[in-house]
Amino acid sequence: MFQIRTKAAAGIATVLLAGLVAGCGSASKTKSTGAGLWVTMPDKSALLQQQPVSNTTAAAHTQLSIDPSVKYQEMDGFGFTLTGGSAKHIFKMDSQSRADLLKELFGAGTNDIGVSFLRISVGASDLDELLFSYNDLPKGETDKNIDRFDLGYDKKYLVPVLQQILAINPDIKILGSPWSPPVWMKTNGDTRGGSLKLEYYPAYAKYLVKYVQQMKENGISIYALTVQNEPLHPGNNPSLLMEAADQKVFVRDHLGPAFKKNNIRTKIIIYDHNADRPDYPISILDDKEAAKYIDGSAFHLYGGTVDAISKVHTAHPDKNLYFTEQWVGAPGDFAKELTWHTENLSIGAPRNWCKTVLEWNLAADEKQEPHTDRGGCDRCLGAITITGNKVTREPAYYIIAHSSKFVRPGSVRVQSDMPEGLPNVAYKTPDGKIAVVLQNTSEQDKTIDVGAGNKKATLMLKAGMVGTLVME
Repeated sequence: MFQIRTKAAAGIATVLLAGLVAGCGSASKTKSTGAGLWVTMPDKSALLQQQPVSNTTAAAHTQLSIDPSVKYQEMDGFGFTLTGGSAKHIFKMDSQSRADLLKELFGAGTNDIGVSFLRISVGASDLDELLFSYNDLPKGETDKNIDRFDLGYDKKYLVPVLQQILAINPDIKILGSPWSPPVWMKTNGDTRGGSLKLEYYPAYAKYLVKYVQQMKENGISIYALTVQNEPLHPGNNPSLLMEAADQKVFVRDHLGPAFKKNNIRTKIIIYDHNADRPDYPISILDDKEAAKYIDGSAFHLYGGTVDAISKVHTAHPDKNLYFTEQWVGAPGDFAKELTWHTENLSIGAPRNWCKTVLEWNLAADEKQEPHTDRGGCDRCLGAITITGNKVTREPAYYIIAHSSKFVRPGSVRVQSDMPEGLPNVAYKTPDGKIAVVLQNTSEQDKTIDVGAGNKKATLMLKAGMVGTLVME
């Protein structure tokens, strides 16, 4: 899943979103939240709480100027990774509790947070209860034609939960990421580490084709596929070492042509690892034959700084960028996680051209289980903690909700200045509103005048507060 960067951790109490109403039924894909300001405080005294705004401007106020005519990338959405463990916990809730939770997470009603993008693992990730691929064979056997492919274990929890999510939001985008090929394709014959044998490049391309096809047969469209989760981190379980030169050959000569031959429109996304190695995707995209099959590159932030992602945009501005993973370490320091993730991910990633922001791990239990042995994450705090039918909303829930609830798919990032102590990112939404995620990183309360063309608002952000402003 990740290479650990330690952050201070402290206990987090059970947090319930005040006034949250969970219901059933389908979500409207066009409904959006009205004008206003929604805020969260690091001390949890306000949690996605609506506060008043005015238009009483003054020269002494902090001025935030937005130019909606200067447009950047279109957003695909905000969300989480629905790990196999997440799906298991959700599936085991009683039917009404599960329906209520999924509506809250994926619906577009007033009291829902509107998650619009999910990442799932192709086969097991390190947050599954067991290790598996879709083509596990007795030792010594191979299946180059992938005749024995079967979604297997994922049909138990993941597929049914995805089907229920799609009934709520049929337009949600789903990104698949492999942690490891079947072990018979690997140099070490193990789920952990090793590399893909050159002789099995064609077979692995067929395997990924079969994955997209069989998910589709179950009513699940895979919008995009990253070639390998964290290809430079073979210490996870499962995992695979895949150097840039090898990923280039695999995409250029095998996966890309196989998708084309089978009329698969699933986007191919490369890298899917830390911002400290922008050279990895750039070196692949520099190959024109490989690049013609590639939609873009994906990033995590366990190493490097978020602004390094823009180096890939500068080198290849015709290719998209995605932020696909960041963990919160259990038990979770709400204030520190809210502050760091908002500035670096919710604001930093879109300002560096990313079309998505995804937090790692939608759900875990109170023991951060399940996880694999020999390298699985035993400290990954879910966005929600599920204990039976009880749901505790953790830092990542609010971090993502401040964007997912208000910045709907198809929103376009627009120009905004960056006053000192006020990181922010602004969007024009599909229904013509301006949505701004902003953060007061100073030690003083700020009164802020926001101007976006003919739209004006004055608001107050306390020191440390995170807010989302919607202007009609």
